[in-house]
Amino acid sequence: MKVDLLQGTLDMLILKALTWGSMHGYGIASWLETMTESALKVEEGSLYPALHRLAKRGWVKAEWGVSENNRRAKYYTLTAEGRRQLANEAKSWDRFTRVVSQVMSAQAV
Repeated sequence: MKVDLLQGTLDMLILKALTWGSMHGYGIASWLETMTESALKVEEGSLYPALHRLAKRGWVKAEWGVSENNRRAKYYTLTAEGRRQLANEAKSWDRFTRVVSQVMSAQAV
């Protein structure tokens, strides 16, 4: 089953992926796909603009390196500010999912 991302959740998911260590864009997309059992597939057209946005905000830093298959790749690392942002977004996400769950479990009278 394919899952559509809610607006604004991609940044949080990228930040979470980077808690596992530095990754290049393809690595981040693969990690997300693996963690969601292929329910979530992030396309390059969404991923790379998000990574640039996160870097511009100072939540990730980017450095060139060499990938597993000996190709030049930009690796992204979570910054301390990015960790704080992820903690804030995770709290908001938990609150949001609790409220939506409340509404969805309400029984009609």
